[in-house]
Amino acid sequence: MVRIFRKPSRFRLKLATIVGLGFGGFVAIAIGLVLALSVSANIKNTFSLLNDKTILSTQALESQIQTHFQSVENAVVGLKPFFEDGTLSLEDRKRIFEDFSIALKTNTDLTTLAVTDSEGRRIGVYRAPSGKLWRINSDVPAPGMKPENFPEITAESGPVWGPIMRHEVGLFANVTVPLVYEGEMFAALTAASSMENLAQIVAGQDEGVDNTVFILGGDGEVLMHSDADWIQTGGSISQNLPGSWETVGDPVLAAIGQEDPLDEFGRASKLGIEVSVIETEADVYLMMRSTVSGFSAEPLTVGQYYLGATVSREVERLAGSGFVGLGALVVSVLIAIWLGRRFSRPLRNLSRQSEKVATLSLHDVEPLPRSRIAEMDQVASAFNAMVEGLKAMNTYVPRSLFIKLMRLGGEKAAEARKAELTILFSDIVGFTALSENMSAEQAAALLNQHFAILVEAVESEGGTVDKFLGDGMLAFWGAPDDQPDHAEAAVRTARKIAAALKEANEAAQAEGLPQIRMRIGIHTGPALVGNVGALDRWNYTVVGDTVNAAERLQHLGREVAGDPEVTILASAETVRRLPNERSQKEVGAHHLRGRSGRMDVYWLDPVGAVSAQEEEPGIAPVSAAE
Repeated sequence: MVRIFRKPSRFRLKLATIVGLGFGGFVAIAIGLVLALSVSANIKNTFSLLNDKTILSTQALESQIQTHFQSVENAVVGLKPFFEDGTLSLEDRKRIFEDFSIALKTNTDLTTLAVTDSEGRRIGVYRAPSGKLWRINSDVPAPGMKPENFPEITAESGPVWGPIMRHEVGLFANVTVPLVYEGEMFAALTAASSMENLAQIVAGQDEGVDNTVFILGGDGEVLMHSDADWIQTGGSISQNLPGSWETVGDPVLAAIGQEDPLDEFGRASKLGIEVSVIETEADVYLMMRSTVSGFSAEPLTVGQYYLGATVSREVERLAGSGFVGLGALVVSVLIAIWLGRRFSRPLRNLSRQSEKVATLSLHDVEPLPRSRIAEMDQVASAFNAMVEGLKAMNTYVPRSLFIKLMRLGGEKAAEARKAELTILFSDIVGFTALSENMSAEQAAALLNQHFAILVEAVESEGGTVDKFLGDGMLAFWGAPDDQPDHAEAAVRTARKIAAALKEANEAAQAEGLPQIRMRIGIHTGPALVGNVGALDRWNYTVVGDTVNAAERLQHLGREVAGDPEVTILASAETVRRLPNERSQKEVGAHHLRGRSGRMDVYWLDPVGAVSAQEEEPGIAPVSAAE
C-alpha cells in the first residue's frame, strides 16, 4: 500500500474515545460544577434557614417574655406619679383598692399590686388563680410579697426587679419602684407577676413532640418546662418546679455544660443565641438558648431544644438531593458517552475511507451514507463529491506523480525549476496505417493496452509519465524527487517495455491480431520541470531542448535501425551515465532537426545481452558525412 505521507509513529487516541470521553467529560464537568454549586448553595441556604429559624424562634420567645415583664414594670412606673403628686394617698385605702383593682383587671400580666410605707405597713390587691381579686394588708400577706425578698432601693432608684419568689401557689417575679416626695422615699410600690403566666407563653412556643421550651433561673433552676407532663426522652418531670436542671429528670437539661457548640450557627451566635448539640443515651438534640436580663435579680435563660432528627431531616433531604444529582450526573455521563460514540461512528467510517483516499485507492472507497445530522450529511456529501472528483482527476493526472508531489510537499514541490533529467520518448511505428483497418473502439483498445505496458514499466523504475502524444509517450526521471541513477532507470524502463511488448506481440500473433513495433529515444540533460500554465490550467511537465532531443532521437531510429520490433537510441550524454552498460553501439554523430550541432548517438540492445564487440544485424554506423 502506498502512503502519501510518512510520519513517525506516535501515541494516538481513537476518535470514538475522544468524542465519547470528550462529551462525557464536558457533561461531567458541567453537571458536576452545577451540582457542586447547587449543593453548596443548598447547604448554605439550609443552614441559613436554620439560622433564621433559630433566631426567629428564640427572639420570639425572648420578645414575649420581655413584653410580659415590661407590662408588669410599666404598671408600677405608671402608678408611681399618682402617689408622688398626691393624687393617691396612702391614707385613702379605699381609693387605692379601687385603682389597684382596675389596674389588675386591665393588665392580665399583673398578679399583685401593693404599696408599702416606710413603717412596713402594706396595702394592695391580689388576683387569685380563680380570677377573684383579694384585698391584702400587713396582716394578710400576699403571694410574691415577702418583704425579705424585696430588693433594696433608694429614692434615686428606678424600677428594680427582685429575685423569683416561691409561694405555695407558684412562682412570682416582682418589680419595685420608690415613691419619693421632696427627695425622700416615703413608700415603695411593688408589682408581682405569677410565672404561671409565662407558662402559657412557653407552652405556646412549643411546636410539638419534637420541641421543648424552657426557662432557667440564674441559680440553675428550671423555672418553666413546656413538657412538664411528659418529656421527649420519656417519663415526666421527677419533681415540682422549680428544680435544679440536674435533678428534674430531663436528661437534655442535665447535660448542659457538656454540649458541643455548632459553628454553622455563627449568625445566631452573634445575636447572643448559643446553639449546641447535646447527646443523651437515647438520642441527639439540638439546643438553642439565650439570656434575658433586667427582669430578675439574676439573668434568666430562655431556650428550647429539638430532637436531632428534626434538623437532620433537612440535612438528609439535602443529602438526598445531592445523591439524586450525583445519579443524574452518572446517567448523563453514560448517555453523553453513548451519544459521543454514536456520533463518532460516521466519523470513524470517514476515517477509514479517508485512509483509502490517502493511498489513492479511490476505487476501494465506499460512499459515505447520508445522515439526519445536517453537518454530518454535509460532510458525507462533500466527501463523496471529493472522491468522485479525485477519481476524475486521477484519470488525467498520473497517480505516481500525484503521490510524489504530495509526499514532497505539494505546491512547493511543483514549483518550476531547472534540473538534470533523463527524457524517454516512445512512438509506435506505422500506427496510422495499422489503424486504418480498425474501428475506433479497436484502435482505442489497442492504444490503451499499449499505454498500460508503458506506464507500468515507467512507474516500476520511479519515472513519471508526462503525457501521451497520439500513439507516443513522454516520460522523465529525476523529478520531482531526486534520482541519482535517472539515466540507468530510463534505460531499464526501455528494456522492460521491449520485453513486455515482445510478450504482447506473441499473444497478438497467436490470436491473429496486429503486432506493434516501436521506437524509443532517450536523452539526458538540463530541462525546466514543474508547473507550467496559467490561471487554473496548470500542467506539471518538462520543457526544453532535452525534451526535443529525445523526440528527435526517436525519429532517428527510423533512419538508422530499420524496422525491428523495438529500436532504442540514446544520446552520448545518457550512455556516459551507464557505468555498467556493455550492449551499446555507436551509430555516429547526427544532426537532429531543431539543433545547431551534431549529437553522438548510440543504439542500445533492447535485451541488453549483446557485448560492445558484437554487431547487430541491420545496424550500421552512419557517419556525419552521410
